[in-house]
Amino acid sequence: MDEDVLTTLKLLIIGESGVGKSSLLLRFTEDTFDPEQTATIGVDFKVKTIAIDGNKAKLAIWDTAGQERFRTLTPSYYRGAQGVILVYDVTKRDTFTKLENWLNELETYSTRNDMVKMLVGNKIDMDNRDVDRNEGLKFARKHSMLFIEASAKTKDGVQCAFEELVEKILQTPGLWQSDSQPQRVRLGEQDLQSGRACGGYCSIP
Repeated sequence: MDEDVLTTLKLLIIGESGVGKSSLLLRFTEDTFDPEQTATIGVDFKVKTIAIDGNKAKLAIWDTAGQERFRTLTPSYYRGAQGVILVYDVTKRDTFTKLENWLNELETYSTRNDMVKMLVGNKIDMDNRDVDRNEGLKFARKHSMLFIEASAKTKDGVQCAFEELVEKILQTPGLWQSDSQPQRVRLGEQDLQSGRACGGYCSIP
């Protein structure tokens, strides 16, 4: 039953092709891992309801294709998203160096300035690491993002990545309260209790 669901949140998973976006989503929503996972064609979509601090949130998660030829399909999917998981492969440096491109795309197409962003370094189960954890942490701090390393294969960090992202969104009332309310006026009691609506993670203008 959905009547006790607090809200429905739109989340995106973005990043270069082959970094494991679909595998992370499959691990989180169905707790399975397919080593033969094929590349996403266009956009995939899954729904999962989770409870955070006693509040239920229904997550509509969009998994976007990383290949350049599908890029024209993605702009409309950025619209209205409250949170994004930006994924790179810790064994492939080029997927890390191209994160700036994805952030630029996010900036171009996102309709919410206070969107919560989570950086995930995937495939930490692999031996041939090419990107150090501290590099990921430094990049995340520079861009006011949450950060975690994970492995869709072993489950490490996957649940935590999604739960922390949702928790930060719920701590930012302007992100999930009715769109009919003025977006810029966010001086409610919840904001004052948490210090500031942004929670210190998303960009402060």
